Amino acid sequence: MLKIYDTELNSRLMLGTSQYPSLAILSEAVKASKVDIVTVSLRRESGKNRSGQSFWSLIKELNVRVLPNTAGCHTVKEAVTTAAMAREIFGTDWIKLEVIANEDTLQPDVYALAEAAKILCSDGFKVFPYCTEDLSVAEKLLQVGCEILMPWGAPIGSGRGLNNIYGLKTLRAHFPDIPLVVDAGIGLPSHAAAAIELGYDMVLLNTAVARAGDPVMMAQAFANAVEAGRLCYLAKPIEKRDMAAPSTPVFGKAYLV
Repeated sequence: MLKIYDTELNSRLMLGTSQYPSLAILSEAVKASKVDIVTVSLRRESGKNRSGQSFWSLIKELNVRVLPNTAGCHTVKEAVTTAAMAREIFGTDWIKLEVIANEDTLQPDVYALAEAAKILCSDGFKVFPYCTEDLSVAEKLLQVGCEILMPWGAPIGSGRGLNNIYGLKTLRAHFPDIPLVVDAGIGLPSHAAAAIELGYDMVLLNTAVARAGDPVMMAQAFANAVEAGRLCYLAKPIEKRDMAAPSTPVFGKAYLV
């Protein structure tokens, strides 16, 4: 059983709630994904059937835990203020902390991220920081009170998968007991499975499901992928080799003369 901030979770997948064609499709996708947690932004685009009381009612009906985020924030003050608003609105001290440095890549501003995390942790928030795979950044976030790290796989919405497998593996090896979540850039179920196979505890994604041709079917595919990845990790897969190794023993093989 996975435990994050003293909360036990059944699913190793977290799902975002934006960009879906309709609330009905969002509802079915969340059910198909079997997630325990969905992320919600206070800066959701408002439009027909996309916001307001109907959206919040739907989230409540799905019986999942809400993880508000500070998406779109570029400064410490902006992120901290948004987090405070989220705590009041959603009645939770969980917050996915995003402080963006660059509009083209949506890369985290790691300096502002650490500063905002320190403020929020001291104020009683349980912070889920969207960060890079940099070890020094990770160390700082843990020092200020974060109990989980959420490094990106690739730029948000890019669908590129795991751009820096070496960095992700190093982070996992350096922090064996810290919950790690690959957040952003996942495009295919195979990307999610690969992250879990590396020993990561969870995967968070949004666009790969919401913008798929069939979001509900894709949500189910990702649910199956993280389960397969976890079983693979526990089963201890074989090491890669540079040379072939026969799978059929040659000892005792009959030779014709």
